[in-house]
Amino acid sequence: MFEKVLIANRGEIAVRILRACKDLGIQTVAVYSTADKEAMHVKMADESVCIGPSQSKESYLNIPSIIAACEISGADAVHPGYGFLSENSSFVEKLNAHNISFIGPSSNHIKTMGDKILAKKTAEEYGIPVIPGSDGEVKDLEEATQTGEKIGYPIIIKASAGGGGRGMVVVHNADDLEASIKKAKTEADKSFDNDTIYIEKYLQHPKHIEIQIIGDNFGNMIHLGERDCSMQRRNQKLLEETPSKVIDNKTRNYIGELTVNALTKIGYSGVGTVEYLYEDNKFYFMEMNTRLQVEHPVTEEITNFDLVKEQILVAANQKLLKKQSEIKFFGHSIECRINAEDPVNFIPSPGKIINFHTPGGPGVRVDSGCYSGITIPPYYDSMIAKLIVFGEDRDSCLARLERALGEFVVEGIKTTIPFYLDIIKEEEFLNGTYDIHWVENHMKNKQ
Repeated sequence: MFEKVLIANRGEIAVRILRACKDLGIQTVAVYSTADKEAMHVKMADESVCIGPSQSKESYLNIPSIIAACEISGADAVHPGYGFLSENSSFVEKLNAHNISFIGPSSNHIKTMGDKILAKKTAEEYGIPVIPGSDGEVKDLEEATQTGEKIGYPIIIKASAGGGGRGMVVVHNADDLEASIKKAKTEADKSFDNDTIYIEKYLQHPKHIEIQIIGDNFGNMIHLGERDCSMQRRNQKLLEETPSKVIDNKTRNYIGELTVNALTKIGYSGVGTVEYLYEDNKFYFMEMNTRLQVEHPVTEEITNFDLVKEQILVAANQKLLKKQSEIKFFGHSIECRINAEDPVNFIPSPGKIINFHTPGGPGVRVDSGCYSGITIPPYYDSMIAKLIVFGEDRDSCLARLERALGEFVVEGIKTTIPFYLDIIKEEEFLNGTYDIHWVENHMKNKQ
């Protein structure tokens, strides 16, 4: 087992990892930028090291500074959380070169799945269905035109190195293709320093369904069911729930086993999430995230499975504690991402939180790194908390969600809590038929 883990992240996920480490008796090291010197994860850790100025590229993305922090503190492992360096294969290789363990998959698996084109080819090779589209990179307008004619419009242009909805442009007809390619390439180059693009068929009313898996270094692999992540705006997830209202046990077992079989053949180790679009009872591979997901708590709630703890144990070369037959699904869980944003136009709202009071009671969990008096800096992701609720069924879970949102107090900044209080009353959400385009259509109709 590791003796000391450095958490190369901030906010609620850093706090979540710290707690898992403490449960395992592992010493912890927090790293922080100058903007985060008063952050909760800094206060909770056994040790803390400042790694640079406020800007991410000079602190949380600064690999030499993080490795230096490991050497100063004597940390023998690094947990990256999500975002920042969590899917950076070069970071993994540099840690390994310094005899520091990375709590996550191998650099080769990160490279394979981080390249969206290569990931799609790999998934197809191992029997996972993929969305019709280009065979690989689209190099010019002529090739894009041929692909559009072959698969039919609308199509979507995607960045090969993409993520978070950046470098994605929907094209409804051939007349808009040239301008859309330029837009996608420009955004991809700016966001990822890589303007490689590919094309896929644009599905009209899909659900976003993802399968949580975890595997060890001994060939054992299990899935923990699906999460419905269809509540999105600009390809950014807002709310996640499990189980999905549109997935029955037979379908769950089918896609879970298919995903596990593919990842077992690849030899994957660690936590991972395979994301699918689901339309007309068919699954289509989107991408794989080789890290812990923001929405992992809902899976923990319905399986009583500590994903972060298991992730650490697997990285320490221990076997999974449970087999697939021992995983039981019960109840329903929903997570709302509470962002420091205007609930109407989603413009970021950083600033000082005057009063921060979290809801409580049975079946209510809040993952956060906030407290009354803390200042939310403008330099990072706007999520300040995750509200997770659990119920015996979806109806009781929804009732608990409305109560918990009503109890949640954040004063001093704007948050998205009023947005959730609005949408959870809408018919499409109540009956579970919402798709990935629903939020934006809903907001247009409200204007």
